[in-house]
Amino acid sequence: MANDKEKVTEKVEDSAASLTTNKGQMTNAELELQADSLGSGEVKRISYFGLIGRRFLRQRSAMIGLGILLVLILIALFGKYLTPYNYVDPDFTAINQAPNAKHWFGTDGAGIDLYASVVHGLGRSLTIGITYALLTSVIAAVIGTAIAYVRGVPEKIGMWILDMLMVIPSFLLVAMIVRAASGTTGWVMLIIGMTAFGWIGYARTLRTMALSLRERDYVRAAKYMGVPSIKIIIRHLIPNLGSILIIDTVLGVIGGINSETAYSFLGLGIKAPDTSLGYLLSAGSSAMLSTPWLILIPSIVLIILCVSMQLIGDGLRDAFDPYSRAAGMVEDDDDAAEAQDSESSRNAKTDTDTTERA
Repeated sequence: MANDKEKVTEKVEDSAASLTTNKGQMTNAELELQADSLGSGEVKRISYFGLIGRRFLRQRSAMIGLGILLVLILIALFGKYLTPYNYVDPDFTAINQAPNAKHWFGTDGAGIDLYASVVHGLGRSLTIGITYALLTSVIAAVIGTAIAYVRGVPEKIGMWILDMLMVIPSFLLVAMIVRAASGTTGWVMLIIGMTAFGWIGYARTLRTMALSLRERDYVRAAKYMGVPSIKIIIRHLIPNLGSILIIDTVLGVIGGINSETAYSFLGLGIKAPDTSLGYLLSAGSSAMLSTPWLILIPSIVLIILCVSMQLIGDGLRDAFDPYSRAAGMVEDDDDAAEAQDSESSRNAKTDTDTTERA
């Protein structure tokens, strides 16, 4: 019994030594698999999403993007309480004023406080972008995987419908839908119009990726057991596309915000008395030379918002990719300090030998 324990201990020590030796040449996934093989059941297990979260938290750029996004969300929610002005109430004593202590972002030609307008516009753009991304992801996931699951004539009909929808001039139709709405409900109609055509490209992509999933053994087993097709799609196909759906949803927020900005900038999206970042850009472009802060400040806020979402999307992509090196190699602080001490000792020894030879 003692000999068996000694053999197991030697095997674990040899594996640990091999892990330390090859650490610099292995990816995160390989290090995690090798670490799991060391403990014979003694390694602490974590869930899949816990593992994804740990990889995401390792990335400095992703954390910066997440921090910026949280700050922007807090500003959109509570920023209106920091000023006595409203985005619809003009101050006729301050017209076209540059940023100052009273009006932090200045005012426009009607005396509207730009800070209050940016806060409300940021919240409106975030609402449109997030709602659009969630709706398009859900619709694309259901329809794309359903077309991939069925075979024969229904699959061909589904692809034909997607192809026909892609050639429809969606920009003009969405503009017509929004122009028929009032100023207070225009953002709702804008979401409906954008969502009605925004899911088509995602559905084609998800359908292509779900083609391989329908051939898996667990899908065939569920089908032969008589499980309804809708349950197979929801329980087996869509969850296995979760990583792609999460990344597409995050990046879809950027697409929704940019689409809203384009429509509003052309006067086809958000209308007064409501406001958004795109509407502020459209209103400020006419007086860009005389009052540049009216377009510069909303532009900076929009760029910061899109960059933060892009950083989060890149971080999620690297977190879900087990062979990505973007998150860096797994290295504890103790290992880094030990390596630094070893390098310092080696340099000191070299200096001593050189002095003795001299």
